Amino acid sequence: MRTAFALFFALALANPTGRATATTANAGESIYLYGISGSGAPIEAARPASGLSAKGADAACVNCHQRSGLGSYEGYNEALTIPPITGPYLFHARAAVTNQPILPYVEWMHGNRDPYTDQTLARAIRDGLDSQGRPLHHLMPRYPLSDADMASLISYLKNLGQSTVPGVGDSVLHFATVITPDADPVRRRAMLGVMEAYFAEKNNFPIGPSRQLRTSGKTGYAKSMFMSHRLWQLHVWDLSGPRDTWQAQLERHFSEQPVLAMVSGLGAGNWTPVHEFCQKQAVPCLFPNVDVPVDDRHDFYSIYFSRGVLLEAELIARAIADMAPGARPVQVQQVYRAGDSGEAAARELAATLEHAGIEVHDLVLESGATLRGMEKAFPRAGGSGALVLWLRPKDLAALGEPPGAAIPVFISGLMGGLEQAPLPLAWRSRARLAYPYEMPEQRSLRMRYPLTWFSMNKIPVVDEPLQTNTFLACGLLAETLSHVADNFAQPYLVEMLQASIERRLINTGYYPRLVLGWNQHFASKGGYMARFVDPAGSRVAAESDWLVP
Repeated sequence: MRTAFALFFALALANPTGRATATTANAGESIYLYGISGSGAPIEAARPASGLSAKGADAACVNCHQRSGLGSYEGYNEALTIPPITGPYLFHARAAVTNQPILPYVEWMHGNRDPYTDQTLARAIRDGLDSQGRPLHHLMPRYPLSDADMASLISYLKNLGQSTVPGVGDSVLHFATVITPDADPVRRRAMLGVMEAYFAEKNNFPIGPSRQLRTSGKTGYAKSMFMSHRLWQLHVWDLSGPRDTWQAQLERHFSEQPVLAMVSGLGAGNWTPVHEFCQKQAVPCLFPNVDVPVDDRHDFYSIYFSRGVLLEAELIARAIADMAPGARPVQVQQVYRAGDSGEAAARELAATLEHAGIEVHDLVLESGATLRGMEKAFPRAGGSGALVLWLRPKDLAALGEPPGAAIPVFISGLMGGLEQAPLPLAWRSRARLAYPYEMPEQRSLRMRYPLTWFSMNKIPVVDEPLQTNTFLACGLLAETLSHVADNFAQPYLVEMLQASIERRLINTGYYPRLVLGWNQHFASKGGYMARFVDPAGSRVAAESDWLVP
């Protein structure tokens, strides 16, 4: 386990904040999230015991206490805990006082102290003394805030965690799944079949009231709620029309039926409007089935299994960079259809290769255009070029003659169908496949459970990766909710998912391992470059170790 010293700096350097700005309307929020004071200057924090200090974003409260304000823990044994600092926890009296509401459960809450006042909280922040005058852990920095900034920060903490959580009823939790109009109808039915069966199975348990719980250790005096089983209700939000109308449609759906989180989902092209809606409304969006996720480190609420075709672009760029100098291409030809996922992947690959001095050309196929004559645009033989195909199975099956024998060919596994890609025989022996999953033989044991579950629930397997990822998304949601107990704060749901996903070591479906750090958004970080073992069959083999670009 990392030491407390290392934890402080790991969190600080990670800087899991939003966009720092001196013009943030709420000075308390600016201090907490971005480390920027009301005047626009960066705040400073010191740790007298070590003589070390931090400034600006590195000193922001969110680095340790999290966006939810509910704190965190370090290590599986939770030996090092950072307590909640939202108003309900800071100002709550000891459990012996019965005229206050019961707090939602947080395992590392500190109930063995007097409630804070504005004055004692200011002293804790400035001088590192708790509500009873006892020294706080040396991890807690000391902040010499002005009176105005201190008042703003305390006001922000008082209101943090006070809002009503949407989609949470006494006996029902509401969830949505979003399907964009460009999604394939067969895949839509396959995904919904898994979700509906999972929700039905989840609702087979009886509903019961929460029981009060006294926790151990530092929280020995804390009384809180623990889990009660609630029914899960799924709402299917089918979007329609142009992309610029999707956010308005989502807002209407959310207004008519608020939801705790959006789970799974399906999109064929641009997912940006859905991602932006989730960020704007502070709604967790968990593991949508999309080829092109939104990769913005400043955002918080969307979690994906991987970077999709953007990851494939990185894998292909890595494979090209690792080629021997004499065989490395000086120009690359990319082929993709306008508006499809390959367009974003091609941009990603072009930016990487051009930075390395490799010339990139694009052949863009319009919707409905055939591949006839496409081979004229292929690089010429001689080892100076490479071909990258961001194409769907229908286009791969229609390929004509391949380019010269010396030309390396790279194909998107996600778009092309992985090992089932219908490449003509003349292409299969030469193609290298970007493969962002575990290889088939290695994942077969992990796949027994979901495949057995599909069979028991009479779910036909028509798209194994899609259906497995959907099943995995539902399972991860259930496991995360078991950790949050009755504390349904939406940022806390994301934080607990990030903290706990690594503990799932076996049933990870198509992925060898899933892991998230604080404010990370992609649970699987790498993939393989693979080849077809038999040009006439579907067996593939990795030609490299697991690569994390």
